[in-house]
Amino acid sequence: MRFAIATYRNSLGRKVLGAYLVGVLLSILLIGAGLGTLLLFRSEVLSKRVEWRAQKLAAQLEFNDAGAPVGLRPSEHGIDWTFDSFKDEMAYRVLDESGEVKLYSPAGASFWSASGHEITHPGRRNFEFEREAGLTHVAIEQVTHDGRVWFMQYGESVRVADLFQFLFALPFMGAGIAVFSSVLLVVFGACSYVTLRRTFKPLHDLSASAAAISPRSLNARLRVEGVPTEVAPLVESFNRALERLEHGYRTQQEFLAAAAHELKTPLALIRGQIELSPPSEDRDALLLDVGHMTRQVQQLLHLAEASEVGNYHLEAVDVAVVAHEAADYLKRMAHAAEVSVELQPSPTRLTWMADRGALFTLLKNLLENAIQHAPRGTQVSIETGVQSLTVRDWGPGTDEVQLSKMFDRFWRGDHRHDEGAGLGLAICREVAQAHGWILSAHRAEPGLRLVVSRPGPRPPKSP
Repeated sequence: MRFAIATYRNSLGRKVLGAYLVGVLLSILLIGAGLGTLLLFRSEVLSKRVEWRAQKLAAQLEFNDAGAPVGLRPSEHGIDWTFDSFKDEMAYRVLDESGEVKLYSPAGASFWSASGHEITHPGRRNFEFEREAGLTHVAIEQVTHDGRVWFMQYGESVRVADLFQFLFALPFMGAGIAVFSSVLLVVFGACSYVTLRRTFKPLHDLSASAAAISPRSLNARLRVEGVPTEVAPLVESFNRALERLEHGYRTQQEFLAAAAHELKTPLALIRGQIELSPPSEDRDALLLDVGHMTRQVQQLLHLAEASEVGNYHLEAVDVAVVAHEAADYLKRMAHAAEVSVELQPSPTRLTWMADRGALFTLLKNLLENAIQHAPRGTQVSIETGVQSLTVRDWGPGTDEVQLSKMFDRFWRGDHRHDEGAGLGLAICREVAQAHGWILSAHRAEPGLRLVVSRPGPRPPKSP
C-alpha cells in the first residue's frame, strides 16, 4: 500500500502562512486602490470635505447678546490661524436670510468677488466659482439661533486642497501604510510562525508516537492532551482503531498458540499408534510425516510465544555460556551431518540483557539452520562480541534476492531438501525484535553469515 508523502504543497503550516501573506498583500492592494479611488474622484471628495468643514464652522459660530454673529469659538484642533495665512485660498462669511453679509473671515469681501461681481447664492449648497487663485468650492450650512436663520458659507480653492493632499496627506498616508504593512508583515508573520510551530508540535509528537507503534506495542495509545481540538477526534478514532487491531492480533496469537498446543496431544497419540504397528515401509513413511508435523506444531507454538513480549523476562545473561549450551544441544545433529561446531573464544565475559530461554532458542535455530546448509567435512562457527554475535557456515550460501526473504514465515529456498517448516529463522527474528536487536543475513563467500547486533551507545559528536 502506498502512502502519500508530505510535500511543500501539502504542508498545512505553509498554506496558513501563504494565506496570511496573500491576505497582507490584498490588504495593501485594497488600501492602495482606495487611495487611487480618492485621487480619481478628488473633486467629489473635495466637495464633501468642504461641506464637512462648513458644518464644523457653523457649530463654532458665536453670537452677541443681540443675536448677531461676531466670530468663531476656538476649535479643538487650533487651526483657525489658517484663515489668516491662506486668505487667498480659503475663507468664510455669514449671511442673514436676506443675503446680507454680517461676518467675514480675515480674507474679507475680496475673496467672494469674481470678475467684479459679489457671489452670494444664499439658498444653494456646494456651488463653485472661478477666481484668480483658481476654481473654488463653496458649501453653505444653515444655522438657526434665537429664531433667526443664518447661512455659513465656506469656500476653499482646489489648489490649496491639492497642496494639502499631495504634499502632506498622501506622503504621510503612504508612509503610514508602508510602516503599517511592514509591521503587519514582520510582527504578525513572526507571531503566526511561532503560533504554528507551537500548534503543530503536538502533531509532530503524535506522528513520532504513531510511527513507534508496532505489532509488539499495540497496547500503546496516542495522547489526546495538548492536541488541537480539531485534531482530537482523529486521534481518538486512531486509538479506537488500535484497540480493534490489538484485539484482533491478540485473538490471532491466542488461536495460533491454542491450535498448536491442542495438536500436540493428538500427534503424540498418532505416533504411538503407528509405532505399535508392524514394521513396514508405510510405517516408516508415516512416522516421518508425523515427525514433520510435530516439528511444525512445535515451531508454531514457539513462534506464538516469541511474538508475545509479555513472555520475556530480561536478565543479565552470559552470551558465550548460552552459545555453548546451544552447541551442546545440537551436538548429535552436527555429528550426524559430519559438521563441526566451533565457538570462537571471547577475551572477556560478555553479558547481555536478554531472556535466557529466548536467547537459547535464537542461537539453537541459527545453528540448526547453519548445520543443515553446511557441506560434510566443514564447520559452523559462532563468534560472540560486545555488540553482536555471528553464526557462519561454509555452505553454498544464497543470492541477494533471497537474503531479504530468509526471515519470512514458511519461506524455504529452492535448494532446501530438509524437512524444515520454514519457521526457524522467523522465530529468530521475533526474538531479536522483542529484545530490540537486529537480525541480518550476509553472504560470506563461501557460505552465509547470520548476525545478531544490538544498538550500542552513540559516539560523542566531534566539536
